[in-house]
Amino acid sequence: MSLLDDLGRVWGDAVGTQPPPEPAWVWATGAVALALVVLPTTWRVSRHVVTIAHEGAHGVAALLSGRRLSGIRLHSDTSGLTVSRGRPTGPGMVATAAAGYAGPGLLGLGAAWLLHERHALAVLWLAVLLLGLLLLQIRNFYGLYAVLVAGVAVFVVSWWASAQAQSLVAYAGTWFLLLAAPRPVLELQGERRRGRARSSDADTLARLTGLPGLVWVGFFLAVTLGCLVLGAGWLVGRAA
Repeated sequence: MSLLDDLGRVWGDAVGTQPPPEPAWVWATGAVALALVVLPTTWRVSRHVVTIAHEGAHGVAALLSGRRLSGIRLHSDTSGLTVSRGRPTGPGMVATAAAGYAGPGLLGLGAAWLLHERHALAVLWLAVLLLGLLLLQIRNFYGLYAVLVAGVAVFVVSWWASAQAQSLVAYAGTWFLLLAAPRPVLELQGERRRGRARSSDADTLARLTGLPGLVWVGFFLAVTLGCLVLGAGWLVGRAA
């Protein structure tokens, strides 16, 4: 099979439609995703996915606002850092700082809309594409490892798994992003209350805008919970 044939297959998968799984499977994938979020043991591992989405959102916002992206680092303790160049104040810097905590929820919302429109394979192939683009911006070895493992895992499912398995993975990943997005916001406020997050995105935004950091935490929480409610409605509605 030639490269053009392979690309044609990927394009056909991405623009084609796939039937949604049975409602019981939709709820089951949601339950699995919820367990990954609420159980401490699984959260220590699965939180890396949220960090990837968080730092990727910072990077996309920096580029869209006209800043120059210098690189992204991901660390084994699930923290990360996105460095961009440009004006230290102004709308571009505000948008870049605000995008991180909102990013996973918005990404999950976009995936939920695609699933609502019966494009399960589009969700998987877009994940492969975004992870590949992110890989180009990673500037440390652990970050390369984390993004590469995630990208290869999604690619293997997209290329070789059965249609049912592909659909279930797309639903589980989407549920996970929607359910996981609010938790780092709550963790952020806990750290701020103990005085351990003075350089957090919320506090950076407070210095940039003059609005209290708590207002920005509330904004992050409103966005992530809103994405969860709307996205869950799309997922459950299509399956029903």
